[in-house]
Amino acid sequence: MPQENRPDVAPVQELGNKLIHNIETVIMGKSEVVRKVVLCLLADGHVLLEDIPGTGKTTLARAIALSMGSAFHRVQFTPDLLPSDLTGANIYNQKEQQFEFRFGPVFQTHVLLADEINRATPRTQSSLLECMEERQVSVDGVTRSMWKPYFVIATQNPIEIQGTFPLPEAQLDRFLMRLSLGYPAEQDEKEMLLGFAETSPLQSLQAVTTAEEIGKIQELCRRVHVSDAVSGYIVAIANATRTDEGLRYGASPRGSLALLHAAQANAALEGRAYVLPDDVKAVCGDVLGHRVICRTARGAQAKEAAAEILRQILVRVPAPTEDALR
Repeated sequence: MPQENRPDVAPVQELGNKLIHNIETVIMGKSEVVRKVVLCLLADGHVLLEDIPGTGKTTLARAIALSMGSAFHRVQFTPDLLPSDLTGANIYNQKEQQFEFRFGPVFQTHVLLADEINRATPRTQSSLLECMEERQVSVDGVTRSMWKPYFVIATQNPIEIQGTFPLPEAQLDRFLMRLSLGYPAEQDEKEMLLGFAETSPLQSLQAVTTAEEIGKIQELCRRVHVSDAVSGYIVAIANATRTDEGLRYGASPRGSLALLHAAQANAALEGRAYVLPDDVKAVCGDVLGHRVICRTARGAQAKEAAAEILRQILVRVPAPTEDALR
């Protein structure tokens, strides 16, 4: 792409920083995680927050929706939750003597919080696949579209496994990133206690953008230039995961595309209209970590093992030189 045709990404950087600073008035001391969640939003992806209860996952989701001034729906996933409880169903109206569609919570919202998603059965979990990937839901042969932008934040507790249904790989693959908030630092926790002592900061959180603006910014991020050299670098990383002896399964082509989109959003947040290898490296672990399967490790050990293998791959796969990026 000629340099004169590259998009002006200044609005992306400005709006992204506004969102990050606004959310940080509620989520304290987690700048890196907040930035990555905002990056997922700007890249038009979804995010899985995997952490113990009480670390602020739901608060983070609400802060994002309030910062956008947009509609927000929260669904508490339970073993008895049915797919129709999410997507809606056709209900017979006796007065009108006809069926009418009753919208489920996945509709008519810009931000959907799927709380404790691993507590629902695989059948219910799979009902999210179409709305996350195609931004639409088909019920009784009729397809209905979601609002744009559409951002799914799912949470799960990785420690408590009794009565849960681990997300299958096909479901995990729909999330752009899998992140963890973790415990706050001591000083940050003190500030949080003072901030939440009388009222929740969420009650006074003001919107800094609109859903319409977010949609335009997402389009700008997709127009960020990716050179042939960087595209080749992404493919080389994906191929390395498929041949690594420590991995049973490597990243799929959808994983390569997710890595590309995340790198574009990262470049735009940095104020650049073109992607560098450093952008790819910055997001690689969070984008591909849940898309690869280790041969031997399981559970939390598998997550750590996958992260280490990806770090080794980034060291092993040569990045394009500066001359190749021009």
